[in-house]
Amino acid sequence: MLDKTYDPKEIEARRYPEWEKSGAFKAHPESAKPPYCIVIPPPNVTGSLHMGHALDNTLQDILIRWRRMKGDDVLWQPGTDHAGIATQMVVVRNLGQEGIGLAVEGADKGDGNKKLLSRDEFLAKVWEWKAYSGGTITSQLRRLGASCDWSRERFTMDEGLSRAVLRVFVDLYRQGLIYKDNRLVNWDPKMLTAISDLEVEAREVKGHLWYFKYPIEGSEEYIVVATTRPETMLGDTGVAVHPDDPKWKHLIGKHAILPLVGRRIPIVADAYSDPEKGSGAVKITPAHDFNDFEVGRRHKLEAISIFDKFARVNEHAPETYRGLDRFEARKRIVADLEAQGLVEKIEPHTHTVPHGDRGGVPVEPFLTEQWYADAKKLAEAPIAAVRDGRVGFVPERGREEFFRWMENIEPWCISRQLWWGHQIPAWYGPDRKIFVALSEGEARAEAREHYGKDVPLERDPDVLDTWFSSALWPFSTLGWPDETDALGKYYPTSVLVTGWDILFFWVARMMMMGMHFMTEVPFRTVYLHGLVTDEKGQKMSKSKGNVTDPLELIDRYGADALRFTMASLAASSAGRLKFTPARVEGSRNFATKLWNATRFSEMNGALLPEDFDPASARHTINKWVLGELGRANTSVDRALTEFRLNEAASTLYEFIWGIVCDWYVELTKPILQGPDGPEKDETRAVTAFVLRETLKLLHPVMPFITEELWDKLGHRARHGMLIGQPWPAPTAIDADSDAEIGWLVKLISDVRSARAELNVPAGAKLKLLVVGANAATGQRLRAHHAAIERLARVDGIDAVATTIPKAALQIVVDEATYVLPVGEVIDLKAEGARLQKEIRKLADEVGKIDAKLGNAAFIARAPEDVVEEQRERRTQAEQTRARLSTALERLGA
Repeated sequence: MLDKTYDPKEIEARRYPEWEKSGAFKAHPESAKPPYCIVIPPPNVTGSLHMGHALDNTLQDILIRWRRMKGDDVLWQPGTDHAGIATQMVVVRNLGQEGIGLAVEGADKGDGNKKLLSRDEFLAKVWEWKAYSGGTITSQLRRLGASCDWSRERFTMDEGLSRAVLRVFVDLYRQGLIYKDNRLVNWDPKMLTAISDLEVEAREVKGHLWYFKYPIEGSEEYIVVATTRPETMLGDTGVAVHPDDPKWKHLIGKHAILPLVGRRIPIVADAYSDPEKGSGAVKITPAHDFNDFEVGRRHKLEAISIFDKFARVNEHAPETYRGLDRFEARKRIVADLEAQGLVEKIEPHTHTVPHGDRGGVPVEPFLTEQWYADAKKLAEAPIAAVRDGRVGFVPERGREEFFRWMENIEPWCISRQLWWGHQIPAWYGPDRKIFVALSEGEARAEAREHYGKDVPLERDPDVLDTWFSSALWPFSTLGWPDETDALGKYYPTSVLVTGWDILFFWVARMMMMGMHFMTEVPFRTVYLHGLVTDEKGQKMSKSKGNVTDPLELIDRYGADALRFTMASLAASSAGRLKFTPARVEGSRNFATKLWNATRFSEMNGALLPEDFDPASARHTINKWVLGELGRANTSVDRALTEFRLNEAASTLYEFIWGIVCDWYVELTKPILQGPDGPEKDETRAVTAFVLRETLKLLHPVMPFITEELWDKLGHRARHGMLIGQPWPAPTAIDADSDAEIGWLVKLISDVRSARAELNVPAGAKLKLLVVGANAATGQRLRAHHAAIERLARVDGIDAVATTIPKAALQIVVDEATYVLPVGEVIDLKAEGARLQKEIRKLADEVGKIDAKLGNAAFIARAPEDVVEEQRERRTQAEQTRARLSTALERLGA
């Protein structure tokens, strides 16, 4: 007998180890079953589960469990990412608390008593930290129910993947697709490394806009430039004005003299300058601004870098400013310009400033020599594969976003100035000649051949961008460069499930590397889901205090409840998935509803005979529920096939709570609790059968409760664990039963809704008059009169009424009108007036919202979540208005 109370914590702690120990998660490359493979987006090795992980991994596990039941040889490839900058920052911070630092060249040594670690000593500490905390995220994924093949778990810096990384780098270098170049990068002056755009976060800052006067050579005239970064003016090598700007175009071709420096800089015509912004003239600092770098290239302006890697003024600036921090230099420069009368004005100015998401300080556009991959060349094959349909996107608009990125791609900066990561396999000879090789021995052999003798070699200290190694994930995790059985069977993988935010950083790069080294796409479908936000549509962040911890939700409501909520949210068209913990509570209530329905059926003797055939059912109500089961099966299967996981979840909810619990259980209670007989025996068997098949349908979404109920109902003893069961075949729909019970459900539902909308007291027992019923409806009324009276709360049915009383509520179902005389229990005139007032109020609200949404300025200015909220309010108001209008019609008003 089932326990009275559903306890997810106890069930989940017991069931997951059983699955894992049984080998249920394992792939079998030797089997003849068709392959189905998903590679997990590798979480940071030292990270913890967040809501994004909860969504992403729930969706993957649903697909994996479903395809396992469909008979595929499933591989969900797990693993973790070494997460270069994130992991290094954590370890550095921990060491700092112990009074230990890094022996980084040029850094402020601070406390002379501080112990400084060499690179090798530091790396030993990181590996210690990885051993200590590296299992946290994978144990948390287990709590979520992730059915990965943990026996194949990989790490981006394990021996095999490191070998793959070296091979890729060396091959691309020898093919001319990796090279060194001087370009601007996002530089984090705290972490002392280049960082990717994804590691940059825009923060709104209240600053100033300074207007400086630059003297025109050979005249008394000045050109006024506006800037938010006075410190960079020391590196100015030009001034840009719009070619059609009447204020400044007469100065085009002339030169200004750069204050404080004395450098002669040209005034150039460029459309980048906007006459409506600032002064209309823009100072150009090619070495410290990405837009200026492009303007500088167009006009062949010199790029002068005036900061060192710590963002201190360097030797390329006047001596008086050298060694100053960039913000101290800002103050000094403004003061010096004011002293010379060259500051026209200063305005308060709020603007966005890019910050490093790890270091937390403003990022510096920095001109430096880095390693680059020829992304434009590598992008050609993926673009062709998406264009000809070898890779599909869900939703389809992901395709256009992919093209937008890939067709405008810039060289990919693949080097990072960190110690933790894959060290670049490049060595420098005495004359800085580069030798790229798989090992130091190979590099030395090449150098010996080049120089004719042994020479000292120095290894490049940089490591590769974390995205470089994760770009190899779909094939390196399967054993490449070795030709393994797993690689042969599971590559290309079936589907990639991930968020929009890493479409370019990860998805596109996996396609580049996969197609270059495997000559085949890495996955057939890219399923992109939205970002989990708070209920207002705001991105979750610690600074906003709106972060939800998925582990706390699991502790409180259970993993199944969280999983069901994540699936319910996952509309593929939604960019932002608004989340509230109340939804998880609702999902827990859904699990409890299933538990209680199962317990009720068990208490009423609903056991499944060994030889039960659903096609043998003879009673209308049983044939109806079997048809609804078949309909739900087909709908769920189709929704999962088409990656509409939210629709699969809503179908399961409506079937289990609505069809089974609200209707089938209620309609069959008199049978199950009545005298023994063939109808009762059949109903017990059908109830047990429907519950068994429902557990199979629900299992991919809510695996823990379904496995528990499967076991407790005795099915495990007969057939083994639910996780290994085949997906059920849909049961047939009986058209006559479907129509008859469909009519009954609609009639009872409409009566209930009408009573509720018109505030008819719940305890009021009213006679139901039926006007215009044909013979078939009359027969249905006689067959189901007891259910109608009990569930619609009516006191008797007159199936042959001929007139409709004035003070009555009217409902039309098919050819008949169903009438409830309500004049004695409610004031019809007052109710009609109330409904009309509510309808007018809602119409006014819709009108106001339509005016807003029709205002192009509002759409352009308002944040996306505000516009979306207005659209949601309009939809809700329209639905309520339609419902109240129907209620008004039922009054005959």
